[in-house]
Amino acid sequence: MLTDSPAWKGLETARARISQQDPDLSALAGPMRVVKIPGLTLDYTRHLLDDNVPHRLFALARQQDVAGWRDRMFAGDRINTTENRAVLHTALRRPPGESVMVDGEDIMPFIHKVLNRMEDFCDQVHSGKWRGHTGHPVRHVVNIGIGGSDLGPRMVCHALRRCRVPGLSVHFVSNVDGADIESVLTQCEPETTLFLVASKTFTTQETMQNAATARQWLVDALGDDAAVKNHFAALSTNEAAVAAFGIAPENMFPFRDWVGGRYSLWSSIGMPIALAVGFDNFRELLRGGNAMDRHFQHSPLESNMPVILALLGLWYRNFWNAQSCAVIPYSRDLGLFPQWLQQTDMESNGKSVTRDGDRVTYETGPVVFGTPGTDGQHAYFQLIHQGTDLIPCDFIAPIEAPSAYADHHHILLANMAAQAQALMDGRDLAASGDNPHKEFQGGRPSSLLLMDRLDPFHLGQILALYEHKVFVQGILWNINSFDQWGVELGKILANQLLESGETIFAADS
Repeated sequence: MLTDSPAWKGLETARARISQQDPDLSALAGPMRVVKIPGLTLDYTRHLLDDNVPHRLFALARQQDVAGWRDRMFAGDRINTTENRAVLHTALRRPPGESVMVDGEDIMPFIHKVLNRMEDFCDQVHSGKWRGHTGHPVRHVVNIGIGGSDLGPRMVCHALRRCRVPGLSVHFVSNVDGADIESVLTQCEPETTLFLVASKTFTTQETMQNAATARQWLVDALGDDAAVKNHFAALSTNEAAVAAFGIAPENMFPFRDWVGGRYSLWSSIGMPIALAVGFDNFRELLRGGNAMDRHFQHSPLESNMPVILALLGLWYRNFWNAQSCAVIPYSRDLGLFPQWLQQTDMESNGKSVTRDGDRVTYETGPVVFGTPGTDGQHAYFQLIHQGTDLIPCDFIAPIEAPSAYADHHHILLANMAAQAQALMDGRDLAASGDNPHKEFQGGRPSSLLLMDRLDPFHLGQILALYEHKVFVQGILWNINSFDQWGVELGKILANQLLESGETIFAADS
């Protein structure tokens, strides 16, 4: 059992020792702890770590065979055991000429064939060669998906908005609430709109309801079912369902079942990204993700960014009773990053059963939340500074100013650095003028993640970093991070209610 293991017991001893030390926990944040790779710096100086804790954390990583599981993932082993699937979103980021074998097939030719088709499609749309049913070029792209088919592409398009292709607007519809698609369609014209239906199975209820509504809107406006061929493309694996919808086979862009939904933005699900920012920038995103893959694969555990972040998260979740963690991008353009990470982390590690089917006897995935700084400072930071719960924070920022207003960026970064220092150092009662309301306990941990600049390559690095961090934590907790059975029951019950034909809720007369 994990909690009876030598490494776990060693961490319990370390936690007890720290709790008996001077209550000024900020003294623990002594030595500089910094890991650098080209384009990215992780500073984890401000943490509740004495000289002994990191050694014990890395011992846990070795005990749980993190390196072995990492190698199995990259090799294409079926580490998603409950669905008997490989986990190979990393292969989507690998350059041509490499080889990855799955069931006797080298999947790299398939991956790059799809990428080349995507590039050709983007070129047609951007050049105006792709024409709608009435001969007009595309001016609006509407991505219809939900979960991983929405959150990842939406977040990346928002983050890279400064790279957007002129003259093309990309919109997203995910919620089955009719107000969502209504608000998007009112911004579009049928003659110039291209819909992307993003669904692995092409049966997802919310996605297919929205797709049917979009199809009807188009056909009603253009007066011809044949218009669907020129205004719809599919990002899916279900050829029969795509054809039944009326989408031409050449307008379907596939991926394989070894790509999980929340890891799918690197696949053809990333088509709205490629259309929004151009295919060269999409390739740079892939290149950044691959750079982080190589770092994760080949760096020693002690200087491995995903491993370090994962171990810190476990340290606070399991030994300091931290039920949540905050991820705060000091970048407006990264405003949707915490939302993407919520799914990546909470859907992956929100589990209470081990890979062997036994109930866990320890806490697993935390609640993840966050919004851009400095807005968060004037909302929930009060709780992080002086509340009763310990909430570790990750602060993320580009060093280079992304806008013309460099003086704003200087203030932004100063605020981020000040928050990290205030959380750790606090303010004692004497410095508070003997006013207990102004006293800060301190000892609140945080990490700083600094990217050289916010561009496709560096964004790819950050996304892959957190994907791998979540994977490592799943290995540490002995859970399967790649299924999501908890999502399924609600879908089944909703369909049963709809099939019954009964009124769900009735208003009082």
